[in-house]
Amino acid sequence: MQRDRSLTQTQQRGVTLIEACIALAIVSILVGTGAPSFIESNIKRVLDGSASELVTDLYLARSAATSHQQGARVSVHKVASGSCVIVHTGDTADCRCDAEGVAQCSDGATLIKGNYFPYSRGVSVSANVSSIRFDPTHGMATPAGTMRLTTAAGQTVHHVVNIMGRVRTCSPGASAKGYKAC
Repeated sequence: MQRDRSLTQTQQRGVTLIEACIALAIVSILVGTGAPSFIESNIKRVLDGSASELVTDLYLARSAATSHQQGARVSVHKVASGSCVIVHTGDTADCRCDAEGVAQCSDGATLIKGNYFPYSRGVSVSANVSSIRFDPTHGMATPAGTMRLTTAAGQTVHHVVNIMGRVRTCSPGASAKGYKAC
């Protein structure tokens, strides 16, 4: 009888090395399959947020022009560490961004809003025109232009501003999910 008791007391409790390796392999497989979709989701979120910010800046300039009865502009500038979008009055050359993306205006121009898009954010901003001016009378845009947001993965969203000052958003070749193709 005493022998049976000693056998049951010496049984080990816990996890063997083989069981731990199997559990680690399963967890690695699950993380490996989930990580790409998490990264994709994060890039999409950053692109969507940046696209919303840029379209808001365009409408802010149009609204400021008509409400203050003074022309307002949206200008895009490249700086060493990213892109800078400036909503301002005055001429295109009256406002610039410094190396850190801080907007500054001179020669009587008024800074309405500065928006900095550092490369570390994962989205860069460019345009086919240096500046779009919104007319104070009717909010019309001169010249018409396209503002582009592009991720490192190649997803692109365009904000196309027509001469009437309206903004249409699309994605060339539907590279960014959730946007109409253009």
